[in-house]
Amino acid sequence: MKICFIPIDNRPVCYNLASDIASIDKDIEFFIPPRHYLGDLTKIADIENILNWLEELPECDTVILSLDTIAYGGLIPSRRGKENFEEITKRIYKLKEILEKKKAKIHAFSSIMRISNNNYNEEEKEYWSEYGKKIFDYSFNLHKYGNNDSSGIPDEILNDYLETRKRNFEINKTYLKWQNEGFFETLIFSKDDCAEYGLNVKEAYEIEQLGGFTKTGADEIPLTLLARSIKKDIKVFIQFTEPDSKNLISNYEDVSIEKSVLGQLELGGFKISNNKDDSDLILIVNNFRKKQGELVMGWETESFNREFIVPRKPFAVADVRYANGADNGFVQTMLNSFDDMSQNYSELYHNFYGYSGWNTSANTLGSLLAGVKVRFNANKYNDNAFKRLQAIRLLDDWAYQANVRSQIKSPCDIKDKMRPFEKIVEKLLDYDYKPEYSYPWNRKFEIEIKI
Repeated sequence: MKICFIPIDNRPVCYNLASDIASIDKDIEFFIPPRHYLGDLTKIADIENILNWLEELPECDTVILSLDTIAYGGLIPSRRGKENFEEITKRIYKLKEILEKKKAKIHAFSSIMRISNNNYNEEEKEYWSEYGKKIFDYSFNLHKYGNNDSSGIPDEILNDYLETRKRNFEINKTYLKWQNEGFFETLIFSKDDCAEYGLNVKEAYEIEQLGGFTKTGADEIPLTLLARSIKKDIKVFIQFTEPDSKNLISNYEDVSIEKSVLGQLELGGFKISNNKDDSDLILIVNNFRKKQGELVMGWETESFNREFIVPRKPFAVADVRYANGADNGFVQTMLNSFDDMSQNYSELYHNFYGYSGWNTSANTLGSLLAGVKVRFNANKYNDNAFKRLQAIRLLDDWAYQANVRSQIKSPCDIKDKMRPFEKIVEKLLDYDYKPEYSYPWNRKFEIEIKI
């Protein structure tokens, strides 16, 4: 199977993770643009070179595509960029012309511009540092109450913000026209960092009324589309650690954790089984009581504190009790249970299809399920690639995000702090490896782990 994959930007979870997942099956030929063509926190993608790369690419079965990369130069530039509608339209029609010649199945997504509820402008326009929270409140109150009071926001700033939203919304309506022409196999409009109300939520509803399909999440959606592109019937039984709380809503999302799980499974092309014995795989969801914790913001929640029974059939673990990292209580309990099964290690490892606790609930679920789908379907299974993927996720989501990150003030050498966790992962996976750590965007939020 030949897959062309154009990610949102060059972050490890957008660029490396996709390649790591695809490499679990040696039968997949995976084509991805050179990393330096992709954008980062301050640089937009080299759109012209990406289009040239795509045009020269051999024919593929599937193209998985972040439309924001071509339209704006990436997800962050989609909020910051100053190009007008005509300039962006020219780019995307050149993309359409190239793809029409490829005759591949196109699975694509475009973002609905988010509205951050804070005054951090790291990923927004400069004025967000002073007016971000006010713009969020204006958007929320306008949608929920019809109150258009914009006091405290200068007219020129509000007008610029609304014009950027309008531009992006019109671009998304262009994609809807292409969908009606049958251009896309799958087209998703992503809702990134959602609240219950806001102009982004209002736009999502309008897109749905026009026949579009919206999905909470963003960074993980290309990975979910990777899973969707692989045609394999897998019956999944969902096992919540807190079944009485599955109706609660995760941070940065606008649907319950149960709906988030069901939505990711549906989009990834899985089947839901209501019978554990009849299922092919058990998806263990370590969900939260009362409210999801948030490691970055210091919001605590009740950790998992019961026995973890290792399933005697294929299983995967989505750890969503906290956003932005693992639940230490759950991971330790899981590791203890794995130790108890050490005499049946071959059975345990044969059934273990992955762990993830990356960022939002949707991020965790989408990335986990992509790995599950590729491994289940692998014609030429690469066990070393699977171990590498799991080592990176455990070292990132658990070791770094849930532990080491809080011990440092800024990007620095973390090798000594990570070593105790490395030893645990080495033993768990029976995997001899030498990881290297770096900060690709020069901030604590994400690290890159190379093995």
